Amino acid sequence: MRYVAAYLLAVLGGKEAPAAGDIEKILSSVGIEADKDALTRVINQLKGKKIPDLIKEGKEKLATMPAAGAAPVAAAGAAPAAAAEKKEDKKEAKKEESEEEDDDMGFGLFD
Repeated sequence: MRYVAAYLLAVLGGKEAPAAGDIEKILSSVGIEADKDALTRVINQLKGKKIPDLIKEGKEKLATMPAAGAAPVAAAGAAPAAAAEKKEDKKEAKKEESEEEDDDMGFGLFD
């Protein structure tokens, strides 16, 4: 991903077809050492392709992917209710503890 990002930065910087040196320079500016094999693979995959066309093609592919369905939405709605129940349980437990403490006014029979 870092190589693609550096490639895109080079394109935004005015290089129509960035070379390995251009990408290495960008990566080294933020302290990342480039892997020659991965860098070569990215450059070969993007060689001769226009970035706007690739972005458009990628958006079309993303549009066909299924998004979050009803189940995650229902689960998200149930989460706040479950959290509220836990808070109520904690409050009840605290009330019970405090009532027990009040009965003996803090003194135990065998203290």
